[in-house]
Amino acid sequence: MPQAMATPTRMRGYFEALLFHVGAGFRGFSCGGLILALNGKGVSVTTLVEPQQKIDPSPSQMMDWYRQMVLIRAFEMRCAQSYQQQKIGGFCHLYVGQEAVAVGSIAAVRPSDYVITAYRDHGHAIARGMDIHPLFAELYGKKTGCSHGKGGSMHFFDTEKNFFGGHAIVGAHIPLATGLGWAAKYRKEDRVVLCYFGDGAINQGSFHEALNLAGLFKLPIIFMVENNGYGMGTHLHRASAVTDLKLRTGDAYGIPGKDVDGMDCVAMYRMMVAAAEYCRKGNGSIFLDVKTYRYRGHSMSDPQKYRTKEEVAQYQEHDPIGRLEKQLKDAHVLDDKKVTQISDEIHAQVEAAHEKADADPYPDNTEVWSDIYANPYGAYQV
Repeated sequence: MPQAMATPTRMRGYFEALLFHVGAGFRGFSCGGLILALNGKGVSVTTLVEPQQKIDPSPSQMMDWYRQMVLIRAFEMRCAQSYQQQKIGGFCHLYVGQEAVAVGSIAAVRPSDYVITAYRDHGHAIARGMDIHPLFAELYGKKTGCSHGKGGSMHFFDTEKNFFGGHAIVGAHIPLATGLGWAAKYRKEDRVVLCYFGDGAINQGSFHEALNLAGLFKLPIIFMVENNGYGMGTHLHRASAVTDLKLRTGDAYGIPGKDVDGMDCVAMYRMMVAAAEYCRKGNGSIFLDVKTYRYRGHSMSDPQKYRTKEEVAQYQEHDPIGRLEKQLKDAHVLDDKKVTQISDEIHAQVEAAHEKADADPYPDNTEVWSDIYANPYGAYQV
């Protein structure tokens, strides 16, 4: 029997541990910031983790976040143009409207922490500090791309920055996040894992298997559903029996959940500071239901017939870039002249990166045989 399989001895240990906790007279216990109470239907889990309201980011931090969000927005709008010009092949999922989620959350953790996400990965890659030239090159299938032109829009990757993708299959990366969390705990590393996914992944079996193990082994993972209300073109209430998504993890896996305003970069940052601290203290995982909205379709090929223009306009009134811009203006660190200057600078930066990537060479034909096996036999000879 392979060592990784659950042997009778190991299973007996699991059951003994379970019986120890639910023995006669047990009604509840408190540990690690959690309050757990046993009831007739299961274990109800609430959390004492609260956003760090006393943490006020500096004006320079907020200006950096503003620039990042404007860069992500400009990058995505250039991607939309390039897709229409047929420079980008395959699917292309834009992050327009959701910028505050990636920027606010990644700003709250360390460079040594792991980040992994699904196919709508452009914003996370930029927020993690990846240069936009290799991102454009990857989109255009060029050998200078971050995945050597072989991954495309859904497979941005940079191990030096601990950014582990970019994954195309819905929910398939969530078990990988659990693996990263297991590795960090096994090696006794002071790391947390940021795992992002859409609300459409919540009903995938891989999501539940991964969270069960994360809850069982108390792994340091922050699971974040970027809840933009739609799984492709299907509204959440038409696809999920329980629409309060944070309730999906507490009773089932002992992972507490919190709601977060994903259209507010500062609120996102404060919640993530608390969540990361919670995980680093050995309390296990936490689940964040991040309320956000995408202004563009599920992908570039989405006609968006499932929602009205009025609905999109209503959410645009709470635009994350506009909200942070107002906060900075109220603090007298930003004015209209500076806004125009930043916009012009970033537009020039995006256009320069696009033009450079567009002129880069494609991979050599022999590259089709590389990156297939861990120990390749060498290039195929025609």
